[in-house]
Amino acid sequence: MDITLLVKLTSKAWSLKILALMHAGTPGRQAPLIAATSASRSAFASSLDHLVQLGLLEKNPGHGHPLRPEFRLTALGVPVAAVASKVIGTAPDETALAIIRRNWAVPILAITAKPTRFSIIKSELGSITDRALSKSLCTLEDQQWLEREIDVSQRAPFPTYLAVNAGLQINKAISLSP
Repeated sequence: MDITLLVKLTSKAWSLKILALMHAGTPGRQAPLIAATSASRSAFASSLDHLVQLGLLEKNPGHGHPLRPEFRLTALGVPVAAVASKVIGTAPDETALAIIRRNWAVPILAITAKPTRFSIIKSELGSITDRALSKSLCTLEDQQWLEREIDVSQRAPFPTYLAVNAGLQINKAISLSP
C-alpha cells in the first residue's frame, strides 16, 4: 500500500475498522457494521461513503434477498482490507484503537521503520501541518509507539523518530517498503 492511499484511507476515523470487519466476514450491511464498530451513524456513513469514493467498497449491484450485503469489497479493497485487519489486530484495547483511528497516527508509523527526521516525515505525508505532526508525534511517543532520539553526532543536533513496540507492529503490518 502506498503512503498516499494510506493518508486518504485514514482521514476518516472508522475506515480501517470497517475494512477490517468486512475482511473478517462481517456482512456488508449497515446495521451489523454499525453495531460492530460502535460508531455514530453520521461518522459511520461518512466513513462508508469515503471508502466507496476511494474505490475500496462498492454497492452490491442488483436485487436479491433482503439479507444480501449492501456493500462488498472491490478488487482493490480486498488487499487493503487485509492490511486494515492486521493494523486493527495490533490494538490491545480501546485506548490503542482510539489512537489508530486518529488521522495521522498510522501514516506516521508507516514511514518510521528507521530513524526519520521531522522534515522527512512532513514531506512524505504532504498535506500535514507542523502542528498536527507535532501533536501526533507527541501522542505516539506518550503511548510508547514511537521513540524520539536526539542525534548529537553533527554540529546541529536534531531529533529522529522511530516506531517501536506496537508502533513497529503496525509498521510491519503496512510494510510500505517494496
